[in-house]
Amino acid sequence: MFRFILSSFFFFPLLIFSQINVPQEYFKKPMDIPLVLSGTFGELRSNHFHAGIDIKTNQEIGLPVKASAEGYISRIKIQRFGYGRALYIQHPNGYQSVYAHLSKFNEEIEAFVKQKQYEEESYEIELFPEENQFQVKQGEIIALSGNSGSSGGPHLHFEIRDSSSRPMNPFLFGFEEIEDTRKPRIGSLWAYTFGNESQVGGIQGRQRIQLFQTQGGDYKTNPIKAKGKIGFGLSTDDQLNLAINRNGVYKIESFLNGAKHFELAYNLFSFAETRYLNSAIDYGYFKEHKKKIQKLFIPENNPLSVYTFNNKRGVLEILTNDFSFNYEIKIYDFAGNTRRIQIPIEYSELPITQVLPKEETPYFAYAQQATVFEDKNIDVYIPKGALYEDTYLKIEFSKNAVNLHDYRTPLHKNIQLGFDLPSYSDLSQAYIANVMPWGTKFYVNTKQKSNRLTATTKTFGKFELAFDRTPPTINPLNFRNKKWMSNYNTLEVEIDDKETGIQDYRATVNGNFLLMEYDYKTKQLTHYFEEGVFKDGKNDFKLIVTDKVGNTTIFEAEIYRKN
Repeated sequence: MFRFILSSFFFFPLLIFSQINVPQEYFKKPMDIPLVLSGTFGELRSNHFHAGIDIKTNQEIGLPVKASAEGYISRIKIQRFGYGRALYIQHPNGYQSVYAHLSKFNEEIEAFVKQKQYEEESYEIELFPEENQFQVKQGEIIALSGNSGSSGGPHLHFEIRDSSSRPMNPFLFGFEEIEDTRKPRIGSLWAYTFGNESQVGGIQGRQRIQLFQTQGGDYKTNPIKAKGKIGFGLSTDDQLNLAINRNGVYKIESFLNGAKHFELAYNLFSFAETRYLNSAIDYGYFKEHKKKIQKLFIPENNPLSVYTFNNKRGVLEILTNDFSFNYEIKIYDFAGNTRRIQIPIEYSELPITQVLPKEETPYFAYAQQATVFEDKNIDVYIPKGALYEDTYLKIEFSKNAVNLHDYRTPLHKNIQLGFDLPSYSDLSQAYIANVMPWGTKFYVNTKQKSNRLTATTKTFGKFELAFDRTPPTINPLNFRNKKWMSNYNTLEVEIDDKETGIQDYRATVNGNFLLMEYDYKTKQLTHYFEEGVFKDGKNDFKLIVTDKVGNTTIFEAEIYRKN
């Protein structure tokens, strides 16, 4: 049975379990090492909530990963980015467990996957084995830990999903050896105003509120003078005892005059909703300062299921001086360690000295209505639901470029850019680039039809027509032409493209497909020598690498080997 080494609030997880019916003795930890975490469930990541827990592997690759419960391998996926090498186990009770960033699968699964990769002539692959093909027992080794995909360092990403494929907080099921006696940490507190008449201390918009720590470790503020509709935001994180990582907190509640006013808790969510994170935080502040402020109020058009209670969407209405307002925030980690903030609020008719600026432009877009703007040879299509709220957009069209609003405004869906370029006779290697304020260009997913380029993007910014005429580079790392490689276990090549990036690659030996694994973080292709692929003596190796606009580089070499 999993158990949690808790702080003095030892009863707290039992309250959670009573509210959410999950099995308590079903899953075991997926690794036979002390569980030290670098990431917790629900952490605020870039454009999404973290869907599992990240188990540290002491910077090692190749530690055994075990089935958390009996079941069968229902899905196998290998991709360059994202989860990298990942396994999915379907369990008889309807739950599913996920194991990601792996380095290798066990021998039986590895052989099956390699066969399919050669059949499909692709390193990236997704497979759905039959139920009786890979039955696994609890504790059976299914893979080795790694650093594949978009991992920032060696670790195991582990998830438990419900019967609707929604990620659930694994802590709900219990975990042993996770020591946590530290209270969550408070970074900063912020006040927000809503409407023309609202103010906090005579100021509209966002402002930081000074915090004072009490003798017991909690916080308080000086009395806040306010009027109208206001809300609060909080920068907070948590640390487990044996890790330095700044993890996410489990739950935040607020109370107004002793009555619960707002609650969010990271128990479960669906992948379909996770991007709404961008409106649940102060996105503009994050883009400017790389720090996340969690809003303790619910913006319009935000259906996140992590909101478990709210009164008036968490907005406070300070409309009278007939009585005082005592606002309290409680922040919890899963072990029940709690931090509190006391905020006394007084109604005040202070004159507004700093007004929230509002800029009207000719380009107004409704959040729940599709909109098209066009000028010169460029058009911008914003679909319904791409914006979180109705917005005046700042757009500047120029020849073959458009300054499209403000990068600090979030987008929920892709918008489409169209460039009509009839004056260009040659648009080969053309693409639409996102140009950073400092001049760096990034490729935007571009398609071409005749003299029209279209691209999709989920960020505002500057976009312009660009050309990439430079082909990718190929650099052999551990061999040269006509080299004997009988004593080598791997064939290693570095590939790179400085402007638009690698789109595809294909390696062959003696005219036949050669499987090479790609790690985009190191820009390296690796083939693991195996029986029957290379013949004794001379072998003709060929590698073709293509970038995202079609530039191609071909590398050929003779490789000698005795098996």
